Amino acid sequence: MTQQPLNAAALRGAVDLSGLAKRPASGGGASGGAPAGGQDPATGGPQDGLVVEIDAQGFSSLVTASTRYPVVITLWATSQPASRTPVDELARVVRKQEGRVQLGIVDIDQAPEIAQAFQQLGQAAQLPPGTPMTTVAFLQGQPMPLPPIPSEEAAEQLIGELLKVAVSNGVAGRVPGDHSADAPEGDDADEQDEDELSPLHQQAYDAIEQGDYAAAITAYERALAADKDDEDARLGLGQVRLLQRTEGADLQQARAAAAADPSDVEAAKTVADLDVLGGHVEDAFTRLIDVVKATAGDERNAAREHLISLFDIVGSTDPRVKKARTALMSALY
Repeated sequence: MTQQPLNAAALRGAVDLSGLAKRPASGGGASGGAPAGGQDPATGGPQDGLVVEIDAQGFSSLVTASTRYPVVITLWATSQPASRTPVDELARVVRKQEGRVQLGIVDIDQAPEIAQAFQQLGQAAQLPPGTPMTTVAFLQGQPMPLPPIPSEEAAEQLIGELLKVAVSNGVAGRVPGDHSADAPEGDDADEQDEDELSPLHQQAYDAIEQGDYAAAITAYERALAADKDDEDARLGLGQVRLLQRTEGADLQQARAAAAADPSDVEAAKTVADLDVLGGHVEDAFTRLIDVVKATAGDERNAAREHLISLFDIVGSTDPRVKKARTALMSALY
């Protein structure tokens, strides 16, 4: 699976989510990744947020939730009953992950505008003409078109790969609630869901949904001031700052500027940010290490500090971070 090197605003350029988000929910949509009631399509029991039937409003909300954990959105049609089988297989695989990924299911007979959006996304991703777009993963709001999923075993492989990419990009949160195999049911589970998020984390999530990255940053900074060991707040802060920095950035222009002057720290920082968003983590690290080697003084320090901030987003345990830290030390000394 490959990630398209898109910036934080590219999804809205490829798929017109604004129109979808303004439509009233039709009764089955999820909001902010939360369950919307009704039956879980994988088990026939109550929805718990891992697998949710969504409409246009829920579609937009789940894309926003992908800044915190991986989201997969898949399509089927009531008028084509056979299209439901792979959806249910994918749902079973998602439930096994115990909250590390969320699945949104769309009945395109009820929400044809989402099918149209997927067609636009297929064009934006430069897929072969006529390729059906039925399943797309989202990380940090960025679309990752998935190939056809012919079996439950294939679904397990794809979800496993998606989770690896998510961790490498610092997206390691979980769907709110206790989704372990022995999680409580009924009223106790509802109470745990309600108590899952602290007020400051909820403020940050709400701000992200509204596209207000500055407010989200403030909320995460306050959470860290209250608890310096709040790892979720630290990761969230890094991710939102990355989204804020790259909002509206043009990858081709940034690459051209960096190529024209390899010592241009600001251009290198922008390309590195976009590379991390696109999943090209090693390219981002190598670029900034090369800038550290080629510069001195304040410029060198700016490149070094930016690289360290990207280390925090990807995660200190990632082997690429460990390798890059060693390379950075060699470049500095």
